[in-house]
Parts: sequence; structure tokens; C-alpha cells
Amino acid sequence: MKTDLQPVASPCVNICALDEQDICTGCQRTVQEITQWTRMDDDQRRAVIQRCHERAVAAGLVLG
Repeated sequence: MKTDLQPVASPCVNICALDEQDICTGCQRTVQEITQWTRMDDDQRRAVIQRCHERAVAAGLVLG
């Protein structure tokens, strides 16, 4: 079965600043997630994006 899924794009929004917990205030990724991104497969990237969303909701940056 052939799929035409696009690779998962980086959530980077070019606002690169770390908070006190070393989480980017722009994309909500941890330093480790940022540095590992290029070595992750798409399933791992989707999991990171889900965690980023959860962090943004917890911080009150977006609605759940």
C-alpha cells in the first residue's frame, strides 16, 4: 500500500527563546526535542507535537 503522506514539519515558529524549564517559548519543544528532531521518525515527531500542544494548553497559550 502506497501512502502520500508528507513528512512531519518542524513546529518551529522562529521565536527561539528558552524559558526557565528549557522549553522554547515559540514552539514549546524541550531542548532535547529540538536537538533530536532531525533524527526522529514521523511517529516520534507527531508525539512531540502532541506534547508541545499539551504544554501550550497547560501554559494558557492556546485553548484545549
